[in-house]
Amino acid sequence: LFLFSVYFLGFFSEYSEAVPGLPTSYAAILRIKSGSSSLASFNSKNRPRLSSPSLGNVPSPGWRGAAQHYHSPTNLYHFSETFKHDESVDYGPVFVQEPDDVIFPTDSEEKKVSLNCQARGNPTPTYRWLRNGTEIDIESDYRFNLIEGSLIINNPSEMKDSGQYQCLTTNMFGSILSREAVLQFAYLGNFSGRTRSAVSVREGQGVVLMCSPPLHSPEIIYSWVFNEFPSFVAEDSRRFISQETGNLYISKVQTSDVGSYICLVKNTVTNARVLSPPTPLTLRNDGVMGEYEPKIEVHFPYTVTAARGTTVKMECFALGNPVPTISWRKVNGHNPSKARLRKSQAVLEIPNVQLEDAGMYECKAENSRGRNVFRGQLQVYTYPHWVEKLNDSQLDSGDQLRWECKATGKPRPTYRWLKNGGPLWPQSRIEMANGVLMIHSVNLSDAGMYQCLAENKYGTIYASAELKILASAPTFPLNQMRKTIIITKGQEVVIECKPQASPKPTITWKKGDKALKENKRITILPHGSLRILNASKSDEGRYLCQGVNVFGSAEIIATVSVKEPTRIELTPKKIELTVGESIVLSCKALHDSTLDVTFYWTLNGQPIDFEKEGGHFESIKAQASSADLMIRNILLMHAGRYGCRVQTAADTVSDETELLVRGPPGPPGVVIVEEITDTTATLSWSPGADNHSPISLYNLQARSPFSLGWQTVKTVPDVISGDMESAMAVELNPWVEYEFRVVATNKIGTGDPSAPSRVIRTNEAVPKTPPANVSGRSGRRHELVIAWEPVSEEFQNGEGFGYIVAFRPNGTRGWKEKMVTSSDASKFIYRDESVPPLTPFEVKVGVYNNKGDGPFSPIVVICSAEG
Repeated sequence: LFLFSVYFLGFFSEYSEAVPGLPTSYAAILRIKSGSSSLASFNSKNRPRLSSPSLGNVPSPGWRGAAQHYHSPTNLYHFSETFKHDESVDYGPVFVQEPDDVIFPTDSEEKKVSLNCQARGNPTPTYRWLRNGTEIDIESDYRFNLIEGSLIINNPSEMKDSGQYQCLTTNMFGSILSREAVLQFAYLGNFSGRTRSAVSVREGQGVVLMCSPPLHSPEIIYSWVFNEFPSFVAEDSRRFISQETGNLYISKVQTSDVGSYICLVKNTVTNARVLSPPTPLTLRNDGVMGEYEPKIEVHFPYTVTAARGTTVKMECFALGNPVPTISWRKVNGHNPSKARLRKSQAVLEIPNVQLEDAGMYECKAENSRGRNVFRGQLQVYTYPHWVEKLNDSQLDSGDQLRWECKATGKPRPTYRWLKNGGPLWPQSRIEMANGVLMIHSVNLSDAGMYQCLAENKYGTIYASAELKILASAPTFPLNQMRKTIIITKGQEVVIECKPQASPKPTITWKKGDKALKENKRITILPHGSLRILNASKSDEGRYLCQGVNVFGSAEIIATVSVKEPTRIELTPKKIELTVGESIVLSCKALHDSTLDVTFYWTLNGQPIDFEKEGGHFESIKAQASSADLMIRNILLMHAGRYGCRVQTAADTVSDETELLVRGPPGPPGVVIVEEITDTTATLSWSPGADNHSPISLYNLQARSPFSLGWQTVKTVPDVISGDMESAMAVELNPWVEYEFRVVATNKIGTGDPSAPSRVIRTNEAVPKTPPANVSGRSGRRHELVIAWEPVSEEFQNGEGFGYIVAFRPNGTRGWKEKMVTSSDASKFIYRDESVPPLTPFEVKVGVYNNKGDGPFSPIVVICSAEG
């Protein structure tokens, strides 16, 4: 061992200067494991760096705790950690916070900009910053400070500092690059002080007053002052201020428009405001402008691009006399329902724009002299969005790496890869296509931090992952170190042997002190575990598994014990019961006397919860090798497969019995109304569950607004036998809304009703019920007052229901008839100056509806009013 250590150290010192990426400046400890251990330590110098054209020198992946990368004449190995602190795990940098876009007001009192960046990692990462792809030399410019990972810029200058910034964070495992953050400056210049010329137009003519805004960043808001501040120009169908150009448009000038106009602009970030010099507007004295067709002066671009989820505003305004009307439409489609028209329809606003809102939009301006049309295309794009990101990977040297990242977006994103912050290019072992990175036969030089970039022309997103290349001596988890396996004769047993090691160890097995020989029953599986088929007493004993690789070895021991198989008896085998009865199921186990047994009861494969079953179930254990299940007051829901499972340390056996429960029928299926007349309805249904007792008959029930709940109705046939699935309800009232349901009955009882049918109304018919209690009432002189009880809506039999009042003086022949159109009417007054007081009349009251006239009430004699 000592000579091997000296040789290895000599080899290492010979190669350490010549190998790029070899971590240095650390003490490493080499553990050589072969029965005993020897330790050798060494130091390395001149920590090398990997170069990147755009990023400068980036440290290579390297030291991880006490783990180190080593060279051997044939391969690269990554030694497992010799010492690992319990309170920490070593890993490469991961962003906690990435920089955001910043808009800095040039007149800010703060006088500094902060771009935030924070990453976690162990060891703690360090930070560098890039501006427009070039590393910032923070130490050479006093204006820059680095506080933890954040970049502070003092006295920022638009000329020097505007641009795209990225944070590069590094520890000894590699580097990752943040997303791009844009720093821009907000300012608002002053208008030119040059006097603006007067604009002179005819009355009725359109005019455009130019704002010509000063230099600014970012967006500004435009408004116009008329004559003096704060008298602002109000926008209406005749006047419009474009927030794209800032110009004021007056479609048809009136005498009231004459005056001085000042453009006011406001910066959306700084809230600074500046006023333009005034522009006088005067009227010419050479006549009034005649009518002319619309001329569209303001319109949205021919192609409008917008990000999904934002608000789109499209402008359209025209000059014309008379003042034009603006309208909008989406060509080959409907305007989005969420779209709103603003500023007298001059602005179409679409909030939360989606991909389906894209298309051709048309703005039309028209007046009595003609019309003008403009069309433009709205295109909706989406930023890239991750569908599938990367996961950290640990691979053995020589394995294949396959990483795939997927993103959606419109346009469809393309992909780039970075390693330790610098571009990754295809090589003989490295393939990149459509977001998939493959590295064949990885080695230690491939370890590090990787990033996948998905980008379209509107944005870029980053996903990061760490690649570890492993090399370690075999070790076993504690729960595998020593175990006892109890099985029964004839069973299959698998003794696990899966040591953690890199590279993959060689596995050998022993039974007792002798090497294990494989045969048809005993085989060593590809992953190292041992499988024994059809076990017998001869397979009992002590088994040892050993895993060996170049870094050491480890072993586990398992003891196998073979028992007689357990058998089970469950009685009775099949049971039929009626709702409300009780039963006891008995389960007996015949098992090896050295083993304890446990009983479990199931219903339809699910464990029975004895506490939640309402007292219907009780488990009774009379002796160690048997158990009973008592089921009391059985319900329909208790039917099914009852299982008894017996479990020992060696095996598990189970058996099932079928329990049928007879009970009242279940609810029939949906009731369908197939045919309707004025007094009948033909119904059909599907039978429900008979619950193991045939259905003997069905009852048909109906409900209407005039019934007290559900009532049994007469049917044809009169008795509906259990094999029927349709019948006719008869003696229904015309023009009444009904619901129907069906109830099934068998020998055990009547079940629950079906769900109600849809509500139907019977057909109209001529009314058949005249009003009752026709009589007279007191009234004024010369009046005949006839009263009756109104006919209930249930018996009106149709729409247009009313009354026919017939009367004649006693002893005469012809009837005089009057129509009363109100269905709620209860009296009629006949007035005749020639009728003497107390003249007797014969009276009857009939009914009618849209279908025809119905019967009259019996004739009664009443008298006209007293004198």
